[in-house]
Amino acid sequence: MKKISRRDFLKAAGITVAATGLAACGGSSSSTAAPASSGAAAGPKTWAPTSPVSLILPAGTGGDTDLTARVFTQYAKEITGHDFIVVNASGASGSIAAQQVLDAAGDGHTCLYGHTLVNVAYIAGITEYNYTAFKLGPKFAKNPAQQLYVNPTKYADLDAFLTAAKANPGKLKACTEVGAYTYYELLLFESKAGIDLDLVDVGSNSEKIAAMLSGQIDLMPGAYLNCKDYLASGQFACLGAPIEERLELLGDIKTFKEQGIDMVYPDCDYGFYFPIDTPDEVIVFIEETVQAIHKDAAAAEAIANLNVMPYYLSAEEATKNDEWIVETLQAVADAVGA
Repeated sequence: MKKISRRDFLKAAGITVAATGLAACGGSSSSTAAPASSGAAAGPKTWAPTSPVSLILPAGTGGDTDLTARVFTQYAKEITGHDFIVVNASGASGSIAAQQVLDAAGDGHTCLYGHTLVNVAYIAGITEYNYTAFKLGPKFAKNPAQQLYVNPTKYADLDAFLTAAKANPGKLKACTEVGAYTYYELLLFESKAGIDLDLVDVGSNSEKIAAMLSGQIDLMPGAYLNCKDYLASGQFACLGAPIEERLELLGDIKTFKEQGIDMVYPDCDYGFYFPIDTPDEVIVFIEETVQAIHKDAAAAEAIANLNVMPYYLSAEEATKNDEWIVETLQAVADAVGA
């Protein structure tokens, strides 16, 4: 586990520029598609793949990005009759996956899949481009903004954690990744809570969880999907969620706002990023496929079983949404001087 100071975060991120590094990032909220109770719908008729469509993921297996992608590929195959595959290409702050898509032909057979991952890298200064370097497809699913988790044997609740953090400025370790969605979330938490944490570059979701379980880390941002079992077993405690109002999806997890910390952070909206020269017909095909999946009862249940919400934005709406994300995250960065 490599420790890195706040001052060195952007310096370290700059090393990644040569590799065209991209970071994991979050989404925002808009309209959620309500799944119908009927069975499978007819597949799209606009454009058809001539070979498997590869979803390139800047994430390893088993996390929220990976699992939602696998639900999509399974039901996209059932509905359209065409093959869709997940390609896990984690590492280098997302640059490995992103570069594959930037270098790919715009023929509809390769796309980047995840939450708005290119925008945080742009805000962090890792890249000179953001979502505008890609042609956006629709959004498929939504995860609420990542909650903050601790070890309950150390900190019983938010008040206990804040008391410890204020008594030990710069000592409590919070895990994140260089130039990542969670980096700005933690900076915002520090600012709103009036504390100073030691931000530690740990790595992937599985590495963050391992660091938490081993006691190396005091605070971990995490998706409910990845943390619910540890929460249920008593190995994790949740300090709160940076959302406007409580969600049924998150059970009895409190918002930070109701606990006196005025903190709201963008959600994670999972969608598709294609090479910039991809034809419009390809985007329409993916839009219609996502809508058909949302109307399929079994698919909707599969998404719900991941503790993720079915969520649809058209490509046009998704593009506007990513524009909003850039503005929002830039405001966070400016506010905390990052």
